[in-house]
Amino acid sequence: MAVTRKLANGIGAIAFAACMAYALFAQYVLGLEPCPLCVLQRVAMIALGLVFLGAFVHNPGRVGARFYGVLLFLVAAVGGSISARHVWLQNLPEDKVPACGPGLGYMLDAFPLGEALTMVFSGSAILTRVP
Repeated sequence: MAVTRKLANGIGAIAFAACMAYALFAQYVLGLEPCPLCVLQRVAMIALGLVFLGAFVHNPGRVGARFYGVLLFLVAAVGGSISARHVWLQNLPEDKVPACGPGLGYMLDAFPLGEALTMVFSGSAILTRVP
């Protein structure tokens, strides 16, 4: 059976829904509180899943498929960049790891967007267990 674009987009949407389901399971069942970088990665995952879903529902022709392909690449590149930064922070030597900062919600409420994002990308990426 040949894999059509529609089927591939549907599989992509399901895969990203499964990733988000696991993220929510890890947060609410395993008690792992997501750091601000985790939250941004989730936003990128949701965006990627929505683009896959849109492409699945739209089932575009050749030109539309290229448009969705470029959009998927851009969203995935942003998400991959966030993930790469996250992994880099997690692999710093212990004496170089920045102290954990406040949650993303607080930072967005208390600081301008640019300053909050600067804090997120320079902060710690370590998951903490909720009591």
